[in-house]
Amino acid sequence: MSKKNSKKTPVKKIVKTSVAQPTEKMRDKREAKKAAVLGQEKKGRMPLFLGIACAALLFGGAFWLVNLNASKSTPVGASTTTAVSATVVTLPASLFEDGQARHFEHVDGKFTIKYFVLKSSDGVIRAAFDACDVCWLAGKGYYQDGDDMVCRNCGRRFASVLVNEVKGGCNPAPLNRKVENGNVIIQVQDILEGKTYFDFPGKV
Repeated sequence: MSKKNSKKTPVKKIVKTSVAQPTEKMRDKREAKKAAVLGQEKKGRMPLFLGIACAALLFGGAFWLVNLNASKSTPVGASTTTAVSATVVTLPASLFEDGQARHFEHVDGKFTIKYFVLKSSDGVIRAAFDACDVCWLAGKGYYQDGDDMVCRNCGRRFASVLVNEVKGGCNPAPLNRKVENGNVIIQVQDILEGKTYFDFPGKV
């Protein structure tokens, strides 16, 4: 009996692979990375939102100011503060040609005496203290609305042609003035006579 040569067939080894399951540490890293990415997106949007909000506020503020000025005209800024040592205040009459009331201040020690000058509708340049016998304690003065000076405290209106003509009550307290050689001249002593209208706590 003879032995036959036979070849052995190699046995194939099958290696099973398994997908590694993410550990809790890996999951935490992924969540942290995700949160960081989302955080960057939120940060990137924040300046845009802030810009839009600021623009809206600015637009709203401008709209409010426009409407405020339309409903209540404000005094022309006090561009002149007279010196304490002056004896006479001289202003060019041409300054009042437009009919707008100009407000001024004279500082004397602790007192700031306020007054205004305007050219009324009849062509006369007039002056008065920015106070009256009734509402002076409120320290609010007057603003111009068309041809009227209006008390900021009680709302009463006074035609420009009555300034310097009528006194007492809520009428603007008259201030002596004269027009000479193209100038409006006011004596400082006359201005100081209005000191009592501005002698109060919390004066403006």
